[in-house]
Amino acid sequence: MSGPPRRPAAPRGGRRDRRPPRRAPLDGARLTAYDVLDGVSAREAYANLLLPQLLRERDLEPRDAAFVTQLAYGALRAQGTLDAVLARLVDRPLSDLDRRVLDLLRLGTYQLLDLRVPAHAAVATTVDLTRAVVGTGASGLVNAVLRKVATGGDRAAWLEQLGAEGDRRLALATDHPEWIVAAWREALGGDEELEAALLADDAAPEVHLVARRVTREALAEESGGTPGPWSPYAVRLGGGDPGRIRSVREGAAAVQDEGSQLAALLLARVPLEGPDARWLDVCAGPGGKAGLLAAVRPAGVHLTAADRAPHRAELVRGVLAGEDDVEVLVADGREPPWAPGSFDRVLLDAPCTGLGALRRRPEVRWRRGPGDVGPLAQLQTALLDAALTSVRPGGVVAYVTCSPHVAETVAVADAAAARDDVDVLPVAPLLEGVPAVQRGPYGQLWPHRHGTDAMFTALLRRTR
Repeated sequence: MSGPPRRPAAPRGGRRDRRPPRRAPLDGARLTAYDVLDGVSAREAYANLLLPQLLRERDLEPRDAAFVTQLAYGALRAQGTLDAVLARLVDRPLSDLDRRVLDLLRLGTYQLLDLRVPAHAAVATTVDLTRAVVGTGASGLVNAVLRKVATGGDRAAWLEQLGAEGDRRLALATDHPEWIVAAWREALGGDEELEAALLADDAAPEVHLVARRVTREALAEESGGTPGPWSPYAVRLGGGDPGRIRSVREGAAAVQDEGSQLAALLLARVPLEGPDARWLDVCAGPGGKAGLLAAVRPAGVHLTAADRAPHRAELVRGVLAGEDDVEVLVADGREPPWAPGSFDRVLLDAPCTGLGALRRRPEVRWRRGPGDVGPLAQLQTALLDAALTSVRPGGVVAYVTCSPHVAETVAVADAAAARDDVDVLPVAPLLEGVPAVQRGPYGQLWPHRHGTDAMFTALLRRTR
């Protein structure tokens, strides 16, 4: 008959080793994804600026870098749905949780709901990360909650459990706040394209380049990209770091959405009667559209670029460095230092909600709220009124926003068009070959239609 199991021999000196077992090293990819979420929630950082910086600093393998991008952007984009699930499982308001714990729960829940990560791996790696970031006490909560998430199934199963209907269900299924669902329906004029437009906001966007001081053909060959379908200066990349492209590093090319390029080109394409020697970009920072205007203007055209924020004006100076016959001013477009009627063409890329670029800035959908729209529309209206005063009779103003929201697009343009010294110029004829761009007399690009940001443009001619 065998005796009781023998205990391991004690170390020399008669004392048992009480050191905790050695833990596996933290997963570098998941730690980087957490650091992106932490930067967004703690410092209101923009993920599309923070993530590339972290990837360069940490020199992750391409496969890990792709996973970080998918995980960080996905968890930020899906925040509303993730929080709806977590609210069912946490015994206190989510706002009462340690901010770091909530970000970690979102990170783990996203892996369980939307990624094909085995439950044990998603839970274990998130618990390890919690121990390292917050402490052992919080890891118990994270472990318990994530196990409940895993038991509930994937996103489709959880949507059934949440029991949402109508716009609420569509919002949860497409990772948008309900107010944006309603705003997109109004902008599109109904439900026919609504789900496609919302889902397009969730797709990973291509990188778009603009060829400013290099031919598009040369840029496409150098970058390995393909010419864009709409702008004669655009090149689209399937992926990779555009900062590694020499023309981008040297300023001959830049990263710029093809829709943004078209908005600037529309101003340059409008036929004018009379002089055409002075152009103005009135809200120019950070300088992308000013850089393109400088590249496409005819010889002899003087370009003035202004921004009321000194640091943004400095960015514009960097973009326009080396260009002849340009000036950069720190100036508020509502109270400009130039005389009325000083310019032949004026670009007003007005401050807006940025809802047209949700593919590139996934956190903006949760950072913005319906209360942000009204004050911005008032600012846009004041800036457009001043821009129309800044252009000479016969000159043209291009009013541009990166948003499809009616209140900061059609409503602002219609108010300006009601002036007795303004004519509206139709946009669609100047975008020949670009389908489904017409929005009344104005122009509207959409991610689901054009593969661009949702840029709006109105062309207004001052008549007297």
